[in-house]
Amino acid sequence: MNLKIRNSIQKTDATFIDNQFAMALDSVSIDSRSLQNGSQTLFFALTGANTDAHIYIEELIEVGVHNFVVTHIPSACKSQANFYVVKDTLLALQEFAAHYRSLFNFPVIGITGSNGKTIVKEWLNFLLSPDFNVIRSPKSYNSQIGVPLSVIAINEQHNLGIFEAGISVSAEMKNLERIIKPTLGVLTNIGSAHDEGFVSLEEKVKEKISLFQTAETVIYQIDAEIKSFNLSNSKAFTWSFINKNAAVFITKKMIVDFTILSIQYKEKYFEVKIPFQDQASVENAISCLMVLLYFKYDQLTIQNRMQLLFPVEMRLKVKNGINNCSIIDDSYSSDFQSLKIALDFLESQKQSENKTVIVSDIFQSGLTKDELYSKVSDLITSNKISRVIGIGETISEYKHKFDNCTTYLNTAEFIADYENLDFNNESILVKGARSFEFEEIVQLLEEKTHETVLEINLNAISYNLNFFKAKLKPNVKIMVMVKAFGYGNGGFEIAKLLEHHKVDYLGVAFADEGISLKNSGIQLPIMVLNPENTSFSAIIQHQLEPEIYSLKGLRAFLKIAAQKDLDHFPIHIKIDTGMHRLGFEANTIDELIATLKGNKTIQVKSILSHMATSDDVLHLNFANSQIALFEELSSKLSRELNIKPIRHLMNTSGITNFPNAQYDMVRLGIGLYGVSNDSEEQKKLQNVGTLKSIISQIRTIPEGDSVGYGRKFMAKEITKVATIPIGYADGISRGWGNELGYVMIKNKKAKILGSVCMDMLMVETTEIDCKEGDAVIIFGQAPTVNEIAKSLGTIPYEVLTSISQRVKRVFYRD
Repeated sequence: MNLKIRNSIQKTDATFIDNQFAMALDSVSIDSRSLQNGSQTLFFALTGANTDAHIYIEELIEVGVHNFVVTHIPSACKSQANFYVVKDTLLALQEFAAHYRSLFNFPVIGITGSNGKTIVKEWLNFLLSPDFNVIRSPKSYNSQIGVPLSVIAINEQHNLGIFEAGISVSAEMKNLERIIKPTLGVLTNIGSAHDEGFVSLEEKVKEKISLFQTAETVIYQIDAEIKSFNLSNSKAFTWSFINKNAAVFITKKMIVDFTILSIQYKEKYFEVKIPFQDQASVENAISCLMVLLYFKYDQLTIQNRMQLLFPVEMRLKVKNGINNCSIIDDSYSSDFQSLKIALDFLESQKQSENKTVIVSDIFQSGLTKDELYSKVSDLITSNKISRVIGIGETISEYKHKFDNCTTYLNTAEFIADYENLDFNNESILVKGARSFEFEEIVQLLEEKTHETVLEINLNAISYNLNFFKAKLKPNVKIMVMVKAFGYGNGGFEIAKLLEHHKVDYLGVAFADEGISLKNSGIQLPIMVLNPENTSFSAIIQHQLEPEIYSLKGLRAFLKIAAQKDLDHFPIHIKIDTGMHRLGFEANTIDELIATLKGNKTIQVKSILSHMATSDDVLHLNFANSQIALFEELSSKLSRELNIKPIRHLMNTSGITNFPNAQYDMVRLGIGLYGVSNDSEEQKKLQNVGTLKSIISQIRTIPEGDSVGYGRKFMAKEITKVATIPIGYADGISRGWGNELGYVMIKNKKAKILGSVCMDMLMVETTEIDCKEGDAVIIFGQAPTVNEIAKSLGTIPYEVLTSISQRVKRVFYRD
């Protein structure tokens, strides 16, 4: 692989600055935070609207990285490493991957569509891996960056590739096509995902199928959208439920929890049983079946393998575990590439210095066993894993390659010895191939709570953070508010992610919130916005930074600072510019200056104020008056005290609406969690939290019967009612009941009947085909927290922060 990397980088349009450092390249990286970066890493310093990896090159050199692809060489790094200087590092990465792909000659399946790409890829891997050494995209690595990283993972032992390609705007696919160069194309369902990036459905379809320009064959379902787009008959390998002219004609029937597919292909007629009934899964399974037919698998093999298909979990999930542990659940696949991703995720979300990895035998690496487990051992070492628990015959054979390693031949052996393993105060990655049934291990380790959960999409948080960072002027810092338990979404886990993204400050309301974060290992500076005088000693002890908003509070803090003989301890001065909540008013500024002048126990780290109407254009004049007053008073403070503090005034709405008043730092709050007061901006943010539950019981009541306390709902006809185990004790407003509000079941609205109870609510499901145990969406994409807040006459903040701590938070990354 080393030689191919060197050959490929030389094919990019780069100027090589050779500083005589070693060129033994074995991996490619774009993430400066990864612990896997080292002397054999080629690092691409990607730049974008909201990030520039060049600023991390000096840090990377310190940890041993010697080879970089850059647009410029940072002045402090000249002669410190080898540099390939290019015009565009993303384009260079794509050119590099395209050449690297050209060095291998084996079948490659390219998958695109609106929905189902990752599921089809994973199922094809399952169906074909007994006969091929498969390289595939890890997780849903299907973007302009993900595709090249996936392709670069090919090695000499692979003989089949499966890569997915996703696009969101026109003209993106041409970059991915030249990297993947599929020999076989699979087009999955074309739906509404990313419609906003295209002028029309026609444009989107044309863009999607441009992936297949050089493919020998393309598999797709004949329908009105596809058939007119010039896929030549010689390429097309089609299927249909209704068009008997398709190459494969299929009928289906449902039996219990299965679907029986009757296949008519050429002169053959046979049946295939699959363990799904929903339309999406059936269509995805048929795409896989078509690939098996293309590869000329016999009827018996197709039948035997297709009936073993399984639900695919595409997310890395963070869950609360027993004994103060955190669990990262990645228990459905075990290959080298996805292990690297999971270990990076473990580092970004670790809640303890002690890190344990429970891992099964590693499959489909394309390496010899000795080489594979040597590389796995290097990964474990570079990620500073405290202990390894290996499960499987092969990893047991290579136990000697790992420090502090316990192995078991199978999952049953591990479970039998579980009580002796003492899981306590550690972060645990559970990473196993599906055949090992590691979900049983997750169930053992997971903290037991009820079946209502708030799922937090960490990818969406990262996206929203970068969305707002892109609006900032150069060198403007960002403080992110994680008060009120991260606006109800979970404080520590989000703080850890923000630390991973290297934000400048975290903001909390009260000292105990900050102390909890510090005790959990957060290193970022944390500002306490509403400190009580009685908390000052604890704030100093835990190295928090208080906001000081009154002379009384300042004198109390200075007294303690003197007693503790502090030296330039950071404080933040709050000015009241019109909010009239907290802060020094204009008539107290002179006394404030006199009190601070010459005092070396403290340092005024920042001066801040708070906007009252940054989201309301009707109060523009008032907002501008606040900005003007802040400029006047903060300038006076800085001048009289001869200091250069960080000045910050703008919250989420202000970032967008008052870009000229961003000063030195902004404070991002509700926007991080996917909520905006601006309807156009709201469309560009990603939903972060989805509150889910299940149906506990379904009953049918006759006309005239009532539902719930006080008989607030009376049935006017025979009505099917489902009970959901979530109520006002979980944070659901009672005002959302009595047919005002609704939940989503099977993508249909189910209105809430009667009053919301403490622990339950009831919904109408007369027209919904559902059963007990089915999933229920309380809020998320629909209904949104904005919609709920508007109906209740409140604000999204209240909806989010009302979700009680007894609702389990599950953090995941797609």
